[in-house]
Amino acid sequence: MKINVIEIKNQWVRADIREGNGEMKTLTIPMRTMQEKMVIDYRSIIYNVSLIGGGSIIYVFGLNGVLVPQGFLNGGLVGIVMLVHYLFPVMGIGMLYFLLNIPLVVLGWKHISRTFMLYSIVGIFIFSLVTAVVYPPVFTIDDPILAALLAGVFCGVGGGLILRSMGSAGGLDILSVYLNKKFGFRIGTIFFGVNTLVLMAGAFFYNLNLTLYSIVFLFTHGKVMDAIITGFNRRKSLLVISDKARHIADAMLERKGRGVTFLNGEGAFTGKEKKIIFSITSIVELPKTKEMILSLDPDAFIVVNDTLEVLGKRHGKGCVY
Repeated sequence: MKINVIEIKNQWVRADIREGNGEMKTLTIPMRTMQEKMVIDYRSIIYNVSLIGGGSIIYVFGLNGVLVPQGFLNGGLVGIVMLVHYLFPVMGIGMLYFLLNIPLVVLGWKHISRTFMLYSIVGIFIFSLVTAVVYPPVFTIDDPILAALLAGVFCGVGGGLILRSMGSAGGLDILSVYLNKKFGFRIGTIFFGVNTLVLMAGAFFYNLNLTLYSIVFLFTHGKVMDAIITGFNRRKSLLVISDKARHIADAMLERKGRGVTFLNGEGAFTGKEKKIIFSITSIVELPKTKEMILSLDPDAFIVVNDTLEVLGKRHGKGCVY
């Protein structure tokens, strides 16, 4: 959110407010409300920069502490930079990463939201600086599989924290968001394609065995990062078919404080119309919720589904690109 104050008069403020999606609104609001908006925006900046900074430090522990000493490769732009560094050691990873991000920043600035790009520029600077100056103690691990797993955990946690912010650390993230918005390419497909090319180049120009170990790292990295990004918003979805749907819904609203939606259904055999309950619950609350439903209707039919991520209201918000 960007706030541009136009006029202050009698404890009222007229200002242009640009939301994260780029929409501009001119509003006249009380001075106190304006102050609250600015405080919230200030806290949001600190929160997002802290995620990027903390994630970068954790990531570099895996990068400079495990990956580089072991000679493994990474994926995306970092993988390209590491491959160039191995072939030409005089070129530092941090500086080369910063330079290769410049054309991506120009591309993203023209085609992706300015909020995302401003945070990403900060992320590129922080990540490049941390990579260039932070050299943790090298983790002495004889088994390359264990080293790949440890690096995957470090880089997965760090990368996940960075992507939980409203920006990124640059690299393939910017290109993937652009291609997704412009051509509809799936971000996961883009990552897979680029990583495949990096690994093929590593196997041909660098070292086949170390490239194969790098696959173990990339798999672990992806799984851990996915858990960090979506793990906090993972929930269970419930579908409940019962003749006492109204009583069950009331109990879920009152006792559990969960939102409930009725779906209209019809029994294929009986032709009888039924109310189907749809709700979202946490893993912790799921056993008690099922027990409560069956106590009200022992014949209730309950379907529990996994959800990859749940966004909206109390369940979290997504980033606007």
